[in-house]
Amino acid sequence: MRADRLVSLMMLLQSRPKLTAGELARELQVSARTIHRDLDALSASGVPVYATRGSEGGVALLEGWKTQLTGLTRAELHALAAMSAAPGGLGDIGLSAPLRSGLVKLAAALPALQQPALEYARQRLHVDASGWFAERESVPHLEDLREAAWENRRVSLSYRDFDGKRGRRQVEPYALVLKADRWYLVAGTEAGTRVYRGSRIDGVKVRAETFERPARFDLPAFWKEWCARFAEKRAQYEVTLRLTPEAEGLLRRIRPPVDGVRFDAGDATHGRKTVTVDFERESIAMDQLCAVGQGFEVIEPRALRVRFIALAKAVLETHQGEG
Repeated sequence: MRADRLVSLMMLLQSRPKLTAGELARELQVSARTIHRDLDALSASGVPVYATRGSEGGVALLEGWKTQLTGLTRAELHALAAMSAAPGGLGDIGLSAPLRSGLVKLAAALPALQQPALEYARQRLHVDASGWFAERESVPHLEDLREAAWENRRVSLSYRDFDGKRGRRQVEPYALVLKADRWYLVAGTEAGTRVYRGSRIDGVKVRAETFERPARFDLPAFWKEWCARFAEKRAQYEVTLRLTPEAEGLLRRIRPPVDGVRFDAGDATHGRKTVTVDFERESIAMDQLCAVGQGFEVIEPRALRVRFIALAKAVLETHQGEG
């Protein structure tokens, strides 16, 4: 472990002009005392590292010195092999090919002794982020949004809300976020920072004017807080169902992971489970239960049960006399 940390410490010092012992400790998640011991070890091994005191002080390598070390640890090789197999949503924003070519270049830079190890890892670890049945959402304007966010350019959005109502918005795109298989735009507006679902963006016009990104905006921190608020405030529509094992399996595939599901006492007589599922809205419950098809019975709410009875009667009347 210490050898890996010494390599990481040396690469950090090579990539940045000057860092304090405290900054190095935070980066490597160790104590400042450990950093000082590691710096002594690097110096003893011939690495020209030095420290200066004062408000402008810090730890640095002798100017112009660079290590030729390019070897990766075993865990790093495994991570590289997995990443090369799973560009995932980067294809949506036109970056899957650059990712692959970059990984090829990185792999080619490895020492000859580690080339077989990388191929060995590729044959033992493969990541496929695609779902079994659900189609990926179409988000045709991601590349324009990526460029606008990169260049701090304002954009005009044509956007549909959850109920399908269309409108235009002037926003300042801060970032794109891929959560599971769905893209979101994080943008500044007159009302504050907002999040827009990518599949509901019908049109994008990148404007000539630029904007100044908030200096203190931290994307990972904002996204974590926003997701927590969303989970607390999202709409709820609980449905009590009686399911066969087959229907339960289909429902789990349609709603992975099955958040908001409570499994109540099973019906030993008919071999069915009674579950309560939060579908957020009635329309979502109708769509997803229709996708299950059979093997379920709606117990509550009564209004949804009535809708399914009416739907079943209509389907039956339409198909009577056929076959």
